Amino acid sequence: MMTAPAASASKSFAGMTGRAALIAIIVVAAAASLPLVLSSYQVGLATEVLIFGILAMSIDILAGFAGRTSLGHGAIFGVSTYVVVYATAQAGLPPAAAFAAGVLAATLVAMIFGLLAVRTSGSYFLLLTLALGMIVWGICLRWTQITGGENGIRGDVRPAALLNNNSFYWTVLAGTAIVTFAVWRFVRSPFGLTLRGIRDSESRMRSLGYNVPLHLFIGFTASGFFAGIAGALYAMFNNFVSPSTVALAQSVEGVLMMVAGGVGTLFGAFVGAAAIIALENVVSTYTERWQMVLGVTFIVIMIFAPEGIIGKLNAILMRKTR
Repeated sequence: MMTAPAASASKSFAGMTGRAALIAIIVVAAAASLPLVLSSYQVGLATEVLIFGILAMSIDILAGFAGRTSLGHGAIFGVSTYVVVYATAQAGLPPAAAFAAGVLAATLVAMIFGLLAVRTSGSYFLLLTLALGMIVWGICLRWTQITGGENGIRGDVRPAALLNNNSFYWTVLAGTAIVTFAVWRFVRSPFGLTLRGIRDSESRMRSLGYNVPLHLFIGFTASGFFAGIAGALYAMFNNFVSPSTVALAQSVEGVLMMVAGGVGTLFGAFVGAAAIIALENVVSTYTERWQMVLGVTFIVIMIFAPEGIIGKLNAILMRKTR
């Protein structure tokens, strides 16, 4: 009678079933092999997909597991980028210290946003995070002595060992794998289950004695921390930052990536990021109206796959296995 639990335990790895762990290893191995078959430009696009996938996944922590969709995460992302570029280009900090400073700054901004936003929900939460993001954008635009205003800041942020596109891609991939696993563990923890309970019935969680604002604040802060990692990686990828990095369009794009991939799926964030970045770069080579094509594509996804690409694939697979 004792062999079955032992057998099932031996088939799990770090909380993942053997099958899930195998799929994760295959996906990471396939992603690691991309620089061997892609051009330098395409490797750059793949790196961008990983970075914005982390941003979309950070938004999904709130939207998919707490029922709060944020339009301020682009600002949190951009604050990290600003701090990393400024710290290396102006303050002369080494890249590692600048990276840490950027993530810390983003986390602090997320804490401020969270304190102001956690007692709201629905459209009020959406609009409040939008307004907070616009404040950050205004500061970055007008504080020219620090941010460079519309001209932005440029600097050699990337360490010498990562100047090669392939080396940088593999480093970002390793970081993405670690972050993705950390987020996955976070949303599957008892705390993550509490966030799901708040999403499903906030009043019931209050009646059970849970401190809903505190849980949402911690969830918002953790989400901002991961968005800050994405922003710091983007600083090293782009070596440039301007007010457009913290603009509303950045938040909207992150939300679109999350929705296109599938809200609440986490890994759908990378599928959505790949779809949108590929469309932006492929369609823009044929027409200047690529944004219209992107909008039409998003409408089609919402009509025929409202659960997102990953959600739709999961539904098809479940239908076939029945």
